[in-house]
Amino acid sequence: MRILGIESSCDDTAAAIVEDGQRLLGAERLSSVLLQRRFGGVVPEVAAREHAMAVLPVVQLALERASLRARDVDAIAVTQGPGLLGALLVGVTFAKALALAWEIPVIGVHHLEAHLYANALVEPLRFPALALIVSGGHTTLSYWSEHGKLLVLGATRDDAAGEALDKGARLLGLPYPGGPEIEKLARGVAGPPMFPLPIAKLGTSSLDFSFSGLKTAFEELTRRHPDKRAEAAQSLQEAVVEALCRNLERAFERYPVSQVYLAGGVTANQRLARRVIDWGASAGVAVCIPPPVYCTDNAAMVASAGYYRHQLGDSMGPQEGPKTPWALQDVWVGGI
Repeated sequence: MRILGIESSCDDTAAAIVEDGQRLLGAERLSSVLLQRRFGGVVPEVAAREHAMAVLPVVQLALERASLRARDVDAIAVTQGPGLLGALLVGVTFAKALALAWEIPVIGVHHLEAHLYANALVEPLRFPALALIVSGGHTTLSYWSEHGKLLVLGATRDDAAGEALDKGARLLGLPYPGGPEIEKLARGVAGPPMFPLPIAKLGTSSLDFSFSGLKTAFEELTRRHPDKRAEAAQSLQEAVVEALCRNLERAFERYPVSQVYLAGGVTANQRLARRVIDWGASAGVAVCIPPPVYCTDNAAMVASAGYYRHQLGDSMGPQEGPKTPWALQDVWVGGI
């Protein structure tokens, strides 16, 4: 079954065709990141305008790269939320119109759910598993028992890990997006972090995350040591990685699975990947991390998630539109 995926939740307009949820046939993406960089972040109105201009040619190019025509597509999957409302509206409206013209079903996909299915493009999914989603706007740790069954174990109570890295980059005068810039700057520093930064303690039983205190502490650090930019970047990166890995390891103590999946843009960070892979090797856990092209927002993950949602009988009704905010636990049927 061939699914056309469309992604427009933030600043990337993307389309991809995936067969049977696993095999990428063709993809195209157009990012407005260079335009958004002028503003130091994503401006929703600018993003929506860029999506409106890009979505049709991006879909056409994805079909060309797959050497397919409209009649070769069996269904359309589109990011329905969460994300920027105007940006989502462009993608959802276009997907519904296209599905109506092509007389095929359209499936609305949760953005975080889609990130998880980026792993299906790498290897066949194995359950049960722990799933850590880390992106610019989300940090979520879940127990994934099978398709359609996921239990959220912990989520951020305030800022996401990616937000902390982006804020740190701005304080250091680095361009947007900040996460890759922090990683690049931190590579020049060897040894343990020079500046210990706080990691929120939310109780012995909690698997939630909090990064607002870290952002505040880092702002003070940059004021005190303006000449230690690389050392500060390394310290921030290590604090974020430690917070993520600490809760992942604690979750494993409660749910001793044999498989861990990482997803989301921040998982492209090589320090985080190395730390989780090393832990997995010592704990006897298989760790799957998608390549960077599948970590950041893309349409292949949307198409893959759409395939499995279609198998569960999901489809978008004619009156449905974007959903934001949209909690992950409202999408999945919880259960172990």
